[in-house]
Amino acid sequence: MTMPKTSDQLFERLTELGIEHQTVRHPPVFTVAEAKAHRAGVAGTFVKNLFLRNKKGKMWLVVAPEDLAIDLKQLGRQIGAGHVSFGSARRLMDHLGVEPGAVTPFGVINDERKDVTVVIDEAVLAVDPVYVHPLRNDMTTAIRGQDLLAFLRAAGHEPQLVRIGAAGEG
Repeated sequence: MTMPKTSDQLFERLTELGIEHQTVRHPPVFTVAEAKAHRAGVAGTFVKNLFLRNKKGKMWLVVAPEDLAIDLKQLGRQIGAGHVSFGSARRLMDHLGVEPGAVTPFGVINDERKDVTVVIDEAVLAVDPVYVHPLRNDMTTAIRGQDLLAFLRAAGHEPQLVRIGAAGEG
């Protein structure tokens, strides 16, 4: 992979695509609990992002509401991945250009080979704005859900929309 894109390059790309976005700075956060400590009374959808791989080396980026309990065994079946586990920090950097704690759907801007399949829980798109890291974990960017989909598609990553854990799927 070439040098990973910066947050400024990401913001330029969003602007090029006509996507409105607002970003706030905060201390670095590595967990949902840490992120929650830096906000109060903010409306919208806050997400968690899971970078996963299976035994065959295929990779997925799963975007879900931050409080959704996820059973990796069930999720792997549901998305057609089989047994999944978390991808390594090296693999994360190699494919999405981010470090642990900064995993984000915006990372596909660095996945030029289209190696990572993006999976989004439908609930993420239910309430705007959606809050995600802009390639680093000391900022959070607000974007409309439909604009997030447009960004992913413009980056060549058609997202797989699912209801994680929904009965009868998989």
